[in-house]
Amino acid sequence: MSVIDSPQLVEREVEAPPGLLRRLIRQRQAKIGVALTAAVVLIALFGPLVLPWGATGYTSTEFAGRPFKPEGLFGTDNLGRDVLTRFLDGGLRLLMFAALATLLGMIIGGLSGMAAAYRGGIVDSAIMRSNDVLLALPQLVFALLAITVLGPQSWVLVTVIAITHAPRIARVTRSATVAVVTEDFIRASEMYAVPKWKILVQDVLPNITGPLMVELGLRMTYSIGALASLSFLGLGMQPPTADWGLMINENRIALAIQPWGVILPVLAIAVLTVGTNLITDSLARASANLNVGESK
Repeated sequence: MSVIDSPQLVEREVEAPPGLLRRLIRQRQAKIGVALTAAVVLIALFGPLVLPWGATGYTSTEFAGRPFKPEGLFGTDNLGRDVLTRFLDGGLRLLMFAALATLLGMIIGGLSGMAAAYRGGIVDSAIMRSNDVLLALPQLVFALLAITVLGPQSWVLVTVIAITHAPRIARVTRSATVAVVTEDFIRASEMYAVPKWKILVQDVLPNITGPLMVELGLRMTYSIGALASLSFLGLGMQPPTADWGLMINENRIALAIQPWGVILPVLAIAVLTVGTNLITDSLARASANLNVGESK
């Protein structure tokens, strides 16, 4: 058997390059980001399950002692409720609403961006000019206006944040789709009269997954920050609901006396933001390396 016909060499030649997920996992930065994010997510998910019997003996709305009492593990808040209990019970809503807002924004922005790039012409101009109008409005101002009119309800928070994300997602999706719709396999699908929605879902979407995953991480980070900011301003979750952003607003007046009511939620939000940013940066790097490998 000649060297050229060696099975080992043939196997190496046909071996596919590592996928996006494998490239992501190989990065040290991504591992750190996953660890940080997972720590906060686990606290948010399992925190409510251990209350009140597994942690402090109090519920998140129950009176535990005089306000801003520094004694105990983390003391009490402005109304005498246990800070640790409020913290453990306050992350799930934030993460859940942030995930829903991000997912809804990705659906709206992704579909509109793909439609604009694929159809072109008047459809493209109409969609992108409408997005420009929304982009001209500051996100926080638009959210404040909508919540003031409709009220600080859960569905309003999710919808408003999703709408503010959609134009930015649409621009990224359109840019990625434009590079794909001119490929030969798209023309071949059109020649065989494949429905346009099938072309977008089966041919276009798998080829723009990298940029969309990066945008997903960015929008998740912004959703968390927006929800926490709205709660801090009193337009997000309403008392007596346990919420990390609301905890910061309620306890900031006694930061020098009893800082844990502010430090715990700020630390959790900061760690979660850093973790998701690390994952997003790693996704961008893995996506870029994957595209370079495919082009070779």
